[in-house]
Amino acid sequence: MGQDISQIDSTDIQKMLHKFGKLDEDNSGALSANEFMRIPELTSNPLVERVIDIFDSDGNGEVDFTEFIRGMNSFASKGDTQHKLRFAFDIYDIDKDGYITNAELFHVLKMMVGNNLLDDQLQQVVDKTIIYSDK
Repeated sequence: MGQDISQIDSTDIQKMLHKFGKLDEDNSGALSANEFMRIPELTSNPLVERVIDIFDSDGNGEVDFTEFIRGMNSFASKGDTQHKLRFAFDIYDIDKDGYITNAELFHVLKMMVGNNLLDDQLQQVVDKTIIYSDK
């Protein structure tokens, strides 16, 4: 998510700084997974771990303010469509190799459906999706 943050409006950055400050309980300058979970929209989201992993672009286990701005901008209604699409793709591209494998799609969908589908049923959905969508 190497989005150029210089394109983000300064008013939006100030709002995000305020939100970031409220979430950063220990004032470390970075958000831990627990602090990140205080974002109401993510609290009950089954993909929250994937979202945190995508925000944490340097892979150090925490989300600093620059990473936070880039990630939050992906959700903004006036954000760039390409960045939104990249974010959605990155949810499924667990190993970050630029491809969504059958196993990655299964894993993410399993997070979403939990035990509402048997693994065999879910695998059928994954297989059909890959066949239909793969180019």
